[in-house]
Amino acid sequence: MRKKNKTEAFAMAKTENRRVEDSFVTTCSSIISGTITFFLFMLVTIFPLIYHRGYADILETKYWTYCVIAIGMAVVVGVLALIMLLIDKKENSGIYSGEFFSALKPRNWKKTFSLADAGVIVFWVFAGISTLQSEWLYEAFWGNEGRYSGFFLITIYVVFYFIVSRYWNVKNWILETFLVSGMILCLIGITDYFQLDVLNFRGNMRPEQSTIFTSTIGNINTYTAYVAVVMGVAAGGFAAAKGKIQTIWYYVCMTVAFFAIIMGCSDNAYLALGAMFAFLPFVMFSTKKGILRYGVMAATFVTVIQCIDWMNQAFADMVIGLDSLFGILAGFSGLPVAVCGLWVIVGAVYLWCRRETKNEEKICGYLVKAWGIIVAAAILAVFGMVFDANVNGNGARYGALEKYLVFSDSWGTDRGYIWRKSLEVYQEFPILHKLFGYGPDTFGILATRGFMGDMLEKTGLVFDTAHNEYIQYLLTIGPIALLGYLVFLIGSCNSMVKVYRKNPYILACATAVLCYGVQAIVNLNLPIVTPMMWFWLSVGISLVRRNRECQR
Repeated sequence: MRKKNKTEAFAMAKTENRRVEDSFVTTCSSIISGTITFFLFMLVTIFPLIYHRGYADILETKYWTYCVIAIGMAVVVGVLALIMLLIDKKENSGIYSGEFFSALKPRNWKKTFSLADAGVIVFWVFAGISTLQSEWLYEAFWGNEGRYSGFFLITIYVVFYFIVSRYWNVKNWILETFLVSGMILCLIGITDYFQLDVLNFRGNMRPEQSTIFTSTIGNINTYTAYVAVVMGVAAGGFAAAKGKIQTIWYYVCMTVAFFAIIMGCSDNAYLALGAMFAFLPFVMFSTKKGILRYGVMAATFVTVIQCIDWMNQAFADMVIGLDSLFGILAGFSGLPVAVCGLWVIVGAVYLWCRRETKNEEKICGYLVKAWGIIVAAAILAVFGMVFDANVNGNGARYGALEKYLVFSDSWGTDRGYIWRKSLEVYQEFPILHKLFGYGPDTFGILATRGFMGDMLEKTGLVFDTAHNEYIQYLLTIGPIALLGYLVFLIGSCNSMVKVYRKNPYILACATAVLCYGVQAIVNLNLPIVTPMMWFWLSVGISLVRRNRECQR
C-alpha cells in the first residue's frame, strides 16, 4: 500500500510539473506570437501605402520601411527569447532551452528542417559566399549600386521567414487586413488609369512618364507584380473559402484585383493570370463546388475585360487605354458572346451541383486529369507556335500575337537583348564566378562595366537588372544559390497544396507565391513587392507546420 502511495505521489508530481511546463511554454509562445502580430500588422498596413516624395524616392521609402519593421521584429523577438531563456534556466533548470538547442544538432536536422527550409538555407549560405568573394564586397552586401537587394536584405528575408514560419500563431485578421490595404492600393491604381491622380504624384513628372507610374507602388511593372500577389490571395481564398460572408469578401477582392491588374497596363500580368488560371483547377476540380467557383472566376474575369472595354469607349478622353494583349482581348468582336456563354455555363454547373451525382469523386478525378491534358496540350501548342514563328519565320501568320511569339533583342521592351547578353556574359565568367556570381545585386556594375556601349547602341537604355529574377540570381549569386531558391519556392508551394483543405488561407498563400514566382520571369526583385512574397510564403509554411503539430 505504501509503495502504491509513493507511485501515485510520483505520478501526481510529474503531472503537476508537466502542467507548469506547459503553462510556461504557452505563455512564452503567446508573448512571442503577439509581438510578431504587432509588427506584421505594421507590415501589411504601413508598408504598401507609405510614400514620402511621391515616386521620386518610392524605392528607398519602401526599403527602409521594410527594414525597420523586419529588423525591429527580429530584435524585439530576440530580446524576449533571451529573457525567456534566462527565466527557463532559473525556474526550470534550462529544460526548454536544452530542447530548443538540441533540435538544431545535425542529427536532428531531418526532423527540424523541411525541404523548403533546406532550400532557403542553401540560398542564404551561397549568397553569403558570393558576397565574400565579390570584387565589390560593399556593394554586394548593401545592394546600393542596384535596387538595395544585397546580402543584407537577403539576410533579413531569411530571418523573417524563420521567425514567422516557426513562432507566429497565425491571426486570420492580419491576413484580411492585407487585403484591405491591397484594395486601397488597387483602387488608387484604377483612378490613375482614369488619370485622376488623386495622390497628386504626377504634377512634376514629364508627360511621357506620367502613365508608367501608378498607385503607391511606382512603376507599372512593379505595381502589377504587387497586384498579382493581392489577386493570388483573393483568388486562392475564394477557391477554398467555406463561409458565405468570407466567400463574398474574397470574390469582391478578386474582382477588384482583376480590374486593377488589367488597368495596370503591364505585360507581366499575363504570366501571373495564366499561372493562376492554369494551376487552380488542379485543386478546385476535385469537388463540384470547386468546379462551380472556377467557372465563376473565369466568367468574372472575362466580364471585367468587357466592362473595361465599355469604360474605355465611354471615357475615351480620360483613360490611358489598353495597348497590349488585353487590348486585343477587349477589341475581340466575339467578347460579349463569350461573356454570356461563360455565365450560361456557370448556371448549368450550378444546377448540376444542386443534384446528387453518383460517382462524384470519380467524375471530378477525370476532370482533373482532363485539365492536365488540356494544360499540357496548351503548353505544347505555345512551344509549337514559338518554334514556327522563330525557326520557320512564320510569325506574321499569328497576327497581333507575333510580337509575343517572335523573340528578338527588342522583345518585351528590350528584355530579349538583356537576357541574351546576360547569358553570353555568364558563359565568359571564370569558374569561381560561374559558381558564386559576382555578389548579390551587382548586375548593374557588371552591365555598365562589361557592355555599356553595346547596350546603349542596341537599346538606348541602361539596364541595372536582368529583368528576370532567376537570370539575375544566376549571374549575381550563382547556380547553386539559384537552385536553393527554386527548391525553397517550389517546395513551399508543394507543402501548402498537400494540406490546403485544412485551412482556406493555405491555398491563398500558395496561389500568391505562385503568381509572384511566375511573373518574376519578366520582372525585377525589388524591396517593394518581394517582401510580400516572403510574407505569404512564411505564413503558408506556418499554417502547414501548425497543421502537422495538430495531427501528432
